[in-house]
Amino acid sequence: MSVAGKRVIITGGTGGIGLAAARQLAHMGAELTIIGRSQDRAERAAASISGSVDILLADFASQRSVRHLADDMLARYQRIDVLVNNAGAMYATRQLSEDGIELTWAVNHLAPFLLTNLLLERLKDSAPARIITTASGAHYRAHIPFDDLQAEHSYTTMGFSRYGETKLANILFTRELARRLAGTGVTANCFHPGFVGTGFAHNNGWLMTVGMTIGRLFARSPEKGAETLVWLADSPHVSATTGAYFVDKRERRPSHAARDDEAARRLWDISEQQVALTPIH
Repeated sequence: MSVAGKRVIITGGTGGIGLAAARQLAHMGAELTIIGRSQDRAERAAASISGSVDILLADFASQRSVRHLADDMLARYQRIDVLVNNAGAMYATRQLSEDGIELTWAVNHLAPFLLTNLLLERLKDSAPARIITTASGAHYRAHIPFDDLQAEHSYTTMGFSRYGETKLANILFTRELARRLAGTGVTANCFHPGFVGTGFAHNNGWLMTVGMTIGRLFARSPEKGAETLVWLADSPHVSATTGAYFVDKRERRPSHAARDDEAARRLWDISEQQVALTPIH
């Protein structure tokens, strides 16, 4: 598979590794759609990408907005060849989405879960197709708090622990998604981009902003962080690989908790309930 001439959709494509990947994929001939929250920022991002780029807007903190986004994409595109679930956030304090869901969980896990499921039939019809989700090494110390999914009793350390839980959820989602897609020609993989110097987490006040700014001195560039994403979208070497976790273009073994198939199935069932999705088996 080559991305040349293929429809590639990237959430969180207006900055960071999403934008870096979009630029590279456009250079490789992909037909790009980038998803962002701000029209102005999306237009600036699109202007920095060579070739024609579609812009769509959505607020991943809102399930209603995610559903509108999916409807728009299904109306526009007869094919979806690559879906990149890259949008994500971290919040230093516990907040709730408009749906009453803890915000980090809503944005990082439930939004890509819902969007992917709403687009799944179109992806199957477009096979061979690929689903790529941005995870993180932050998952290694995490466990899914099934007895406290709203993080009412476990929101600590400036939101870092909650962020790790959502990244673990991304890997379990990928694992279960791959199982359900077996034999369809659609693969599902995820990756860790490394610690990348972007504007990530700068929405959490001056202390977090200062810390992340200092951290950028030791971070990778967005272009380096995007390398594995681009490779997973384009490389023929992973055309038959599914359900895997990658770091620097190499498959890596995630944590024990990320390899728990029973937890992956349980998380899927609960997530269906949280987004009011008709079960798909």
